[in-house]
Amino acid sequence: MSEMVNFQQTVNLPKTDFAMRANAPVREPEIQQFWQDARIYETLAQRPSAQTFILHDGPPYANGSLHVGHALNKILKDTINRYQMLRGRRVNYVPGWDCHGLPIELKVLQNLKPAERQGLTPLALRHRARDFALAAVEEQKAGFQRYGVWGDWSHPYLTLRPEYEAAQLAAFGAMALKGYIYRALKPVYWSPSSRTALAEAELEYPEEHVSRSIYVAFAVDETQAGGNTALTDFLGDYRATARDNSPVSIAIWTTTPWTIPGNLAVCLGPGIQYSVVKTASHGLIVAATDLVKQLEKALGETVTLVREETIPGLKLEHTICKHPLYNRPAPVLLGDHVTTESGTGAVHTAPGHGADDFNVGQHYHLGILSPVDDLGNFTPEVEEGYTAPGEPLTGKNVLGEGNKAVIQALSAVGALLKEEDYAHKYPYDWRTKKPVIVRATTQWFASVEKFREQALEAIRGVRWVPAAGENRITAMVAERSDWCISRQRAWGVPIPVFYCTHCHAPLILEQSLQAVQDLVRVYGSDGWWERESSEILPPGTSCPTCSSTHFTKETDIMDVWFDSGSSWAAVLGTRPELEVPADLYLEGSDQHRGWFQSSLLTATAVRGHAPYKSVITHGFVLDENGRKMSKSLGNVVDPQGVIKQYGADVLRLWVSSVDYTTDVRLGQTILSQQADIYRKIRNTARYLLGNLYDFNPTLDIIAYEDLPDLERYMLHRLQEVIQEVTEAFEKYQFFRFFQTVQNFCVVDLSNFYLDIAKDTLYTSTTRGLRRRSTQTVLYHVLDTLTRLIAPVLCHLAEDIWQYLPYTPEHKSVFLAGWPEVPETWHNPGFVDEWKQLRSLRNSVLYKLEKARSEKLIGSSLEAKIVLNCEQEEHYQRLKSHEANLRYLFIVSQVELRLVEAVGDLSGHDTSLLVEPELSVLVEEADGEKCPRCWNYSTHIGESPLHPGVCERCAEALEGTF
Repeated sequence: MSEMVNFQQTVNLPKTDFAMRANAPVREPEIQQFWQDARIYETLAQRPSAQTFILHDGPPYANGSLHVGHALNKILKDTINRYQMLRGRRVNYVPGWDCHGLPIELKVLQNLKPAERQGLTPLALRHRARDFALAAVEEQKAGFQRYGVWGDWSHPYLTLRPEYEAAQLAAFGAMALKGYIYRALKPVYWSPSSRTALAEAELEYPEEHVSRSIYVAFAVDETQAGGNTALTDFLGDYRATARDNSPVSIAIWTTTPWTIPGNLAVCLGPGIQYSVVKTASHGLIVAATDLVKQLEKALGETVTLVREETIPGLKLEHTICKHPLYNRPAPVLLGDHVTTESGTGAVHTAPGHGADDFNVGQHYHLGILSPVDDLGNFTPEVEEGYTAPGEPLTGKNVLGEGNKAVIQALSAVGALLKEEDYAHKYPYDWRTKKPVIVRATTQWFASVEKFREQALEAIRGVRWVPAAGENRITAMVAERSDWCISRQRAWGVPIPVFYCTHCHAPLILEQSLQAVQDLVRVYGSDGWWERESSEILPPGTSCPTCSSTHFTKETDIMDVWFDSGSSWAAVLGTRPELEVPADLYLEGSDQHRGWFQSSLLTATAVRGHAPYKSVITHGFVLDENGRKMSKSLGNVVDPQGVIKQYGADVLRLWVSSVDYTTDVRLGQTILSQQADIYRKIRNTARYLLGNLYDFNPTLDIIAYEDLPDLERYMLHRLQEVIQEVTEAFEKYQFFRFFQTVQNFCVVDLSNFYLDIAKDTLYTSTTRGLRRRSTQTVLYHVLDTLTRLIAPVLCHLAEDIWQYLPYTPEHKSVFLAGWPEVPETWHNPGFVDEWKQLRSLRNSVLYKLEKARSEKLIGSSLEAKIVLNCEQEEHYQRLKSHEANLRYLFIVSQVELRLVEAVGDLSGHDTSLLVEPELSVLVEEADGEKCPRCWNYSTHIGESPLHPGVCERCAEALEGTF
């Protein structure tokens, strides 16, 4: 036993203080403190003369706790930034927050008692909202930093800061002076629950919304001459022959019955063919020929064509119909928006309740009717000319009782052809989660139409990841003519417009815009509410229209998308370390209609180009079953909970593992799998550290040309890994990094090289060429791998770096830079040779496992492998590796035999035919077991100095092996 102990003391076992357990919840904050104390980020961000890389942060909303979507977003950004830093670029990452808007305002109001809400001035509300937003910023900031995200956390940008607001107002002013800003009465998305106009980006579309759809008959007024001639002529022969004087009507279909009181016309498609059908219950009905069968199904009765011939919509223009509920005409007009995809081919037209309807109304000078107030209730205007029986509509909510009342009125007058449920996508207020309506109100707009072509050209000059993002935003911008930028709230940046008290004309002059900017730059936007117009405007300012010098201020604020969409001007355009355009914007895929688009529009309008060179989008985080996360389902993954259990690096590793360009999944099973992979990478690093305890790279490294073939092959594999990981980061394909590193650690290192190298590392003489060669590879692998994983596993990489058994040149892995690829390592000639050897090794290991299961051997060192080769060429190829095959297979002996026919041996119960010319036999090893290295040898006892060990160990103990 004493001899065995002595032998154990001669074995080079691993030594390291690098902990076996990560204890990441404790260790990661310590590493973050090291970064902070050593000012690592600041050192990298302030590198002089380095090429810059600017990833501009899209501002999260300063409202509520962080969720796993925030983690996905910020970790992706940090991964990119850290990689760019390692590549030697100067990265100044300025995190930001969107601090204005309705959600914060509503949250403040909800937290107030009813008595406190009474008499609450806009200024007092703004102060409470500001305090709420700042508190949320601090909470979220701490969460982002715990993820390991680097940035200028001491100087983030906040959209409520005076300097930001002033820059935003400057962007607005530039657009206004170019003629891109105007005020008009137009239909907009209106949220009764929020009592404000909304932009498209502020809408969401739940999977299921059911509306009451109706088919309505608009009776043709046959007493009218002129426009009705075409239809009268079309029906002339039929009426005379059939002696049918049934009334004729045009059938419309709508999913918003409450808009019928706002109807001013019926719209047909100029190129659509229409037919007249006879019905038993409703007389003659005009509908699109292609939709007659659908109308028949809806009515539930047989309809017959009165004529085989059809009449184009173009000929029916100016036909006069009667409004079914009001004493007013509903003329037939033409519109290109009319299709035969659904309905009847005739569209009920209410210019005050739809964009297409409004455009048609403007073309035909119809006027605008929208008898609905801010709460979504019918106003008294709805009663003017109302002829239907029953209760008045005034005061009824259009999304509830008002909708029902209109349907009942249509039924009462006999105009309702059909009523049924209709499931479809319908816009909801993304904040209150309640339905919105389209309603004409006077708002401020940015005329996208005036600079749309410029915006589309800018889109084409941007790199979009994934590429489909270009088509998506192009379609959105191409279809957009206006952007409603005014909101009827208090918490935000004011629309910097004054109104003449005499003639009510808006005042938008360069000097008035500049005066507001100057005010806000010093006092913040509160100054707008704190001062009167006369205190803001330059002395002597007069109305260009009537020369009056008395003005009032606009009460509307800007859309928060204009706030965040101005960040290129307020952040990139004002901070000396940044510039426009940024290299990269990165946000969720919903931002094609949000921040990406608002930033594009404002920047294009003001500067004529996009504010970004590249744009990356990521999907949403779902649970492991592909369901949306919700508290009610109990499937929410809290990132703080993940960090408390596993640490931030496991969360970061998950982010690198997914194809973020689509929706991604996360749950406890996935997290557990990621934790296992993290441990494998960590354990690999720990093994490398442990076996370099006595290695000094300056003194002990072995030159490449002196390395054995296996070690040179491993360096070739290492340079392949460097190239693959570098390409993955350059293309933002982080899942390729994940796959490459995981595969390298598990397959190339743990299952292959390190498995083979144990014998050399443990049993060879400490300073011998054989052991130092292996350590040289381990040193290169550890140094390289640590830097390769640093963008993702930033804490683990730094932890490894701090436990290097030698003194590195740089105190942090992030100061060490990205690993370079020595040209000498590139040796493609090794690939085929070692691919075959590794394949053979796998076959041998399989064979050994089979022999072990059959109780022929215990440990693989108890075996001798016999390789039977049929071909001389094959035999000679293996002969050149014969001395190292025992280490490759981890057996005590390997014997090569040249035989006439391999197949003759394949019947042996322990044989394996691995190739047509090669078989593997497992036999018991020759000789005795060496007590030091556990290999079997026939030479034990031959050394006079060390008679108890094999010849290899004798040489090792003498310092020659």
